[in-house]
Amino acid sequence: MDNLTYIVFISLTVSLGLMLPLMEKKTRRIGIFMIVGIFSCLFISEINSILLKSFDNDLYRVTTTVTPVTEEIIKLLPILYYAIVISDDRRTLVTSAFAVGVGFALQENIVILTQNVENVTIFWALVRGFGSGLVHGICTVMVGWGISYIKKRRKLFYCGTFALLSTAIIYHAIYNLLVQSKYQYIGVLLPILTYIPLILIVRPKLKKRKIALSADSNKSE
Repeated sequence: MDNLTYIVFISLTVSLGLMLPLMEKKTRRIGIFMIVGIFSCLFISEINSILLKSFDNDLYRVTTTVTPVTEEIIKLLPILYYAIVISDDRRTLVTSAFAVGVGFALQENIVILTQNVENVTIFWALVRGFGSGLVHGICTVMVGWGISYIKKRRKLFYCGTFALLSTAIIYHAIYNLLVQSKYQYIGVLLPILTYIPLILIVRPKLKKRKIALSADSNKSE
């Protein structure tokens, strides 16, 4: 099964990689960040496997206290690097961050599927798609959105980044805790109920920012 995980990983990344030269610049960036998210998940899953053994294979303890920390840190790094080195544009960071989260969730679902292929169901796929898929995306979007504000404020950058990471970790841990408890249905609904207002708030602001930037560029011309 371990080999199957790597086989699917190669199939996904090669297919996405071959599409990149044919994509436009903005679309290509999203594709690259999806690949980064997929690779990040594969990398951290190996680290989590080692940590699981050190915690006597206590899956519940690890998934509620350890993996939210390791996974959110590894997802933060490419977003933080992009914001510091390339661009801190809010629209760019939000879409790139969500692409990292989606790529991460895609690979994570594949890892779990290959390890439990005889026990998965259509309901499992729906829960993983709307549950973990949105959780990873929401956490990275929160971080990306926040970094676009604090990047220009040096005094707030370090403590702000830590606060954003902590928020993502806590949200992730709450989800993992709920879906493994008798309140599983609340855990499934949590990311959906978060995603809807997030879209309603974020999209209009990003559109306004795009219009404002276009107006500024037209004035400069």
